[in-house]
Amino acid sequence: MSDKTEKVVLAYSGGLDTSVILKWLIETYDCEVITFSADIGQGEELDSVEDNALKTGAEKVYIDDLREIFVRDYVFPAFRANAIYEGQYLLGTSLARPLIAKRQIEIARIEDADTVSHGATGKGNDQVRFELSYLALNPDIKIVAPWREWDLNSRTALMKFAEDHGIAVPTTHAKPYSTDRNLLHISYEGGVLENPWNEPPEDMFTLTASPYEAPDKPEIIEITFKQGDPVAINDRSLSPANLFNILNMLGGRHGIGRADIVENRFVGMKSRGVYETPGGTILRTAHIAMESVTMDREVMHLRDSLIPKYAEIVYYGFWFSPEMKLLQDMIDQTQENVSGTVRLELYKGSCRVLGRKSDQSLYHEGFATFEDDNVFSQKDAEGFIRLNALRLRIQKMMNR
Repeated sequence: MSDKTEKVVLAYSGGLDTSVILKWLIETYDCEVITFSADIGQGEELDSVEDNALKTGAEKVYIDDLREIFVRDYVFPAFRANAIYEGQYLLGTSLARPLIAKRQIEIARIEDADTVSHGATGKGNDQVRFELSYLALNPDIKIVAPWREWDLNSRTALMKFAEDHGIAVPTTHAKPYSTDRNLLHISYEGGVLENPWNEPPEDMFTLTASPYEAPDKPEIIEITFKQGDPVAINDRSLSPANLFNILNMLGGRHGIGRADIVENRFVGMKSRGVYETPGGTILRTAHIAMESVTMDREVMHLRDSLIPKYAEIVYYGFWFSPEMKLLQDMIDQTQENVSGTVRLELYKGSCRVLGRKSDQSLYHEGFATFEDDNVFSQKDAEGFIRLNALRLRIQKMMNR
């Protein structure tokens, strides 16, 4: 393999970082650059991407619609696991990175490119997620990570570089948030948010109404599941991406899914992020409710004990690892009977379960009733309690 970089496939969003990186790669490495932008639900942000990339010097532009693949093959598997990092983060950015990296490697093979590049900083998680995925999929690929090489060490410096080179970018000095948006969420970091005492400004939020300004009347919806995945809303069958679009619209209207988190990055530092995940918040609530009537207790408790590990694997960037495949296979087995319908109330920032039903339900009114029944002898509970108390009684007797 030649040491010279001949052709690079750049993960390109059209934002400040990757716009500058495109020009910087051409100037620094004297190479061809092909940009790749994944449409994973960021919507209007892609409207001008091709034009801007070509104007900045890209040899070729790929813009691929990966919305259905993203939700079906990355979001849904994680939600079958009820994955959540540090109790609050629904992994919106973490789940998108392996998909983007996988397509980048495919394009590099198609275009006979020797190198891939990304716009992740040397302080963040995304550099790890991208590069672990690249190397898992192509052990010989070369990687250029500009944030670890150049001397443009601040967003202010990047904006000056863009101005000097006539590159149009959306970031401004007045509102210098770093954002990442896809069908699952939108995240905000940097700027005024770097002080964890500062309240996020209300005009920052994009997907959700303020709960104070949400409708005064609750909205009732039903979500139907089949083997752990949502397949319909209010009896209307929908594709994965369309279903998520509607959940985002419903949750956003009612102010559901805002989270303000100080999280522990993989590289070792703490970071403050603000997230909007309206559809994901509704889906996780509904999925847990569906499992509550269809999943065996010991299976549920074993799976729940693995949620932190599953979320860590995703957050740290090991999506294409053998341990991830093992865990996902086990998770998917637990979902075989997780089918049925959940009814929810959406109201001013909250998502409340009103009911759940399933043909695979393990709940039986005749077993759980407080009225007279013929399936459970209350006298049997005495022996059950005494057997479970035996080790406690022995411990106390030995300590006398």
